[in-house]
Amino acid sequence: MKKIFFLVLAFSLVVSGCKNKDKKEQETANENQGPKVTYTVKAENTKVSFTAYKTTDKTPVGGTFTTVKVSKNEAAASPLEALNGVEFSIPVSSLFTKDSIRDGKLKQFFFGVMDQTEMLSGFFKVEGAEQVLAYIKMNGVSAKMPMSHEITDRKVVLKGVMELSDWNALGAVKSINDACLDLHKGADGVSKTWSEVAIEAVTHLQ
Repeated sequence: MKKIFFLVLAFSLVVSGCKNKDKKEQETANENQGPKVTYTVKAENTKVSFTAYKTTDKTPVGGTFTTVKVSKNEAAASPLEALNGVEFSIPVSSLFTKDSIRDGKLKQFFFGVMDQTEMLSGFFKVEGAEQVLAYIKMNGVSAKMPMSHEITDRKVVLKGVMELSDWNALGAVKSINDACLDLHKGADGVSKTWSEVAIEAVTHLQ
């Protein structure tokens, strides 16, 4: 009986020692991994620019919004996850094209004829492993815009094209074209304002 008792005791000590060793090795491995890496959109480092087009030759006219407010930018395990659910709002009054006369016309004859468009707003949604969608509310309409993305050293560049008919904004396109009739004429004498606008958003992750 004594031999059996000592054998059981010895076995218990060996098992206990192995468990403690495994636990210590796991703790050491966790320590060696270092702190968990996360990504968060920097609200103050987010910029939005646009390129509209005039004349039948599709002459580009660029501009930016100098104020972009970002919210619900929570920490995530990957750069794309950090974009998912991020909300944004952009005051139309912050529109800037380096031409004060053009700025005034865009505010009055483009945004000014829309419904509820003192503020552009929306959010980003990530679908699957790669697809980024921007859901934008403009002219009282919420519609989505697919965006390509490029992420380099925590810098994120998103690009997409707004088709203004998706926001019921063709009336605004006609309004700005009428207000700029001669300025939007090309060599062929035709005045044209395109219904597509290229959008670029640049942000950084911390």
